Amino acid sequence: MKYIEISDTSHAHNLKFEYAEAPFKCDGCKEAGIGSRYKCGGECDFELHTHCGMPSPTIAHPFYHKCSFQFMRRPPGPVARYCNACEKDVSGFVYHCRLCGFDLHPCCAKLPMMIDDGEIKLCGRKGRSWSYRSSCKKYNLHVACVKEMLVDSWHEICYSESSRKGNGIPSLRFALQAHNHKKSRKGKVEKCCEVAGLALQFVISAVLGDPTSLIVALVGNLMSK
Repeated sequence: MKYIEISDTSHAHNLKFEYAEAPFKCDGCKEAGIGSRYKCGGECDFELHTHCGMPSPTIAHPFYHKCSFQFMRRPPGPVARYCNACEKDVSGFVYHCRLCGFDLHPCCAKLPMMIDDGEIKLCGRKGRSWSYRSSCKKYNLHVACVKEMLVDSWHEICYSESSRKGNGIPSLRFALQAHNHKKSRKGKVEKCCEVAGLALQFVISAVLGDPTSLIVALVGNLMSK
């Protein structure tokens, strides 16, 4: 459920729900976003993912049966923390389990467990990050790899000429294509896109906090190249 207008204790003004194609950096979790968001109704450049704008006080996750994740506005303690789903640093809003010490970005916590009627399943039991594995067990799509594709050139996306003009899709697509080209010698990303395009679509949607047709169109464009 989405509300047209919300308030947040970390900001003085009310935030209004809006949809824009330009990418943004969430002021809550400090992660990349695109599409739907809650944005300051005043002159402040303050934006939140919809998940960060309306978090649940506590959540559970199938990978961690003994854990109860509590929503926190900043990482606990003085030690640097990372998200157990994508391996990236936790710098802002987070779901944290006090018992086990696990952490999840709010958007990563929304990753679907199963895609395409069970043909692709989320696996979180090997390594530090999660991955999607095909039912034939031949192909894996790591959440950390998808996140890397999106954030490696995040600075260029935010400050490129096209982004300043509000044309967010080409900028994001350029970053993904550049990363794909960089990895093409090994062919891993290309092969992943061919056999797990649907998983890629869902992962990008989740980590950017917006499961909309914008992401579907973006991934479709990448796979057609």
